[in-house]
Amino acid sequence: MRNWQVERRKRTRHLIELGGLLVKSRVVELTGDDRALIYCALLWMAEKLKGEQGDHAREVWAEKGKGAFEDAQKGDGPLGR
Repeated sequence: MRNWQVERRKRTRHLIELGGLLVKSRVVELTGDDRALIYCALLWMAEKLKGEQGDHAREVWAEKGKGAFEDAQKGDGPLGR
């Protein structure tokens, strides 16, 4: 297999995994699959991360995300908190 094919498959898998996070977090369901709404929310998150409180937001969101992954492994829902 050619190098560009390997890289393309890696990128495709990465994009599928990121899309899976949107589904797993119920963002798709909660927004009614409104792509503009989802995109705007992601842009808002990016702005928060670039702002003065970006490091704090990153720490808080990472901790909550780890907790959500742990809850999902236990069988609890992603928004069960």
